[in-house]
Amino acid sequence: MKYIILIFALSLTLFSCKDNKEQTEEAVAVTEEIVEEKTQYQTFGAEITDKDVVGQDVMMAKYNKMKPGDTTKIKFIANVKKVCQKKGCWMRLDLGDEAESLVKFKDYGFFMPMDIAGQEVIVKGKAFVEETSVEDLKHFAEDGGKTQEEIDAITESELTYSFISEGVLLVEK
Repeated sequence: MKYIILIFALSLTLFSCKDNKEQTEEAVAVTEEIVEEKTQYQTFGAEITDKDVVGQDVMMAKYNKMKPGDTTKIKFIANVKKVCQKKGCWMRLDLGDEAESLVKFKDYGFFMPMDIAGQEVIVKGKAFVEETSVEDLKHFAEDGGKTQEEIDAITESELTYSFISEGVLLVEK
């Protein structure tokens, strides 16, 4: 009788361990699937990663603390509002509450696709606040496809949240 109980207990233990092993193997398979679903990016400019990225709200808070002439190196993620429709040589990123950052590219070294409005990007580079002249504002309005009437209505310079990007990751759909 003792042997039957001992054999039964050992059998129960073995089958319990087997189930755990199968569950562990299933968990590993699910984890591997999640890793395979990792976000894919198209890279422009310098190679950058999606590590240590701040959101648009953090970026906006940093801009709000800056004065013209201040700079900070940072990497942030935001949605593209507009792109230069002549070359893709600048883009405007949404910072929330109708604020935006004007992003240009280091040494005019790369350009962005002109059809990415609404898509998410990660930019790495130098953020700063500058006063943008009427002439430059009119140039950007022209590049952005504004009408002549809208361009002529620009009569005052304005403070601009600017960014010189060394690299951009465009989230692939």
